[in-house]
Amino acid sequence: MQNLDALLPSEIARKAEQVGVQKTRLDVASLFGLALLAGAFIGLGAMFASTVLAGADETVPFGISRLLAGLVFSLGLILVVVGGAELFTGNTLMVMAWAGGKVSLREMLRAWTIVYFGNLVGAIGTAALVFLSGQYLAGKGTVAEIALKLALDKATLPFDRAFFLGILCNVLVCLAVWLSFGARATTDKVLAVTFPISAFVAAGCEHSVANMYLIPLGLFVKAGAPATMWTQIGDNAASYETLTWAAFVTSLIPVTLGNIVGGAVLVGAVYWFIYLRPGGARARPFRAASETK
Repeated sequence: MQNLDALLPSEIARKAEQVGVQKTRLDVASLFGLALLAGAFIGLGAMFASTVLAGADETVPFGISRLLAGLVFSLGLILVVVGGAELFTGNTLMVMAWAGGKVSLREMLRAWTIVYFGNLVGAIGTAALVFLSGQYLAGKGTVAEIALKLALDKATLPFDRAFFLGILCNVLVCLAVWLSFGARATTDKVLAVTFPISAFVAAGCEHSVANMYLIPLGLFVKAGAPATMWTQIGDNAASYETLTWAAFVTSLIPVTLGNIVGGAVLVGAVYWFIYLRPGGARARPFRAASETK
């Protein structure tokens, strides 16, 4: 009978290392296709969260509205983990396979690059679909209003804050992925992912792939929204003068660097040091309590 218990942390570490090796062996077309899906999945989660946040500032306390947004945004990583896709932020855990000498630095960076640009195309493509569908016009313009606000805030965040918020974000994202590696069933994976992801959204941390959806959507709305929408929200495109494509590209730099530090260093490298380094905790055999009596 198959063991249904969750994997122990040392077993999760071995699995994370093996998964990292497997990802670097994928061909370019498959890796890029899976990255496209992940960008789209995160975009769908962000669309869900933006819709839930619409109009909430007027009726729901700040913390509660952000908690609700985080809970529904978890859909994105649930789709990635359960449905199967390649997400740049989670793939920073590949550093464990590199640190163990299982893959070369070139192989790891190749996979990161392919996945990053696949995520970018998938996320922007999803933003374009949401714009073309007119979904952003829901709620008498309140969805568009929150989309514009989120895009402007993220595109104009100071470098240092974006970097450190990126670190915090990917610590939580990679811990969610780490916990999902230990899960045996789909429900376990969903529960493992939901709370870390809710935490980073509620706390206002910065996720590079989510920003690949949120900022372009704001740019699309700014450039192409009908006049009736601007009338509904009592605003105009001139208010978003600093929301530009150049600002979008520039804003991704600190967030991406922060995501790499948070995931690769503060999660991947730390767990590798504890469990996978020569002489680490993995080298000491685990004994059940019954065996020590």
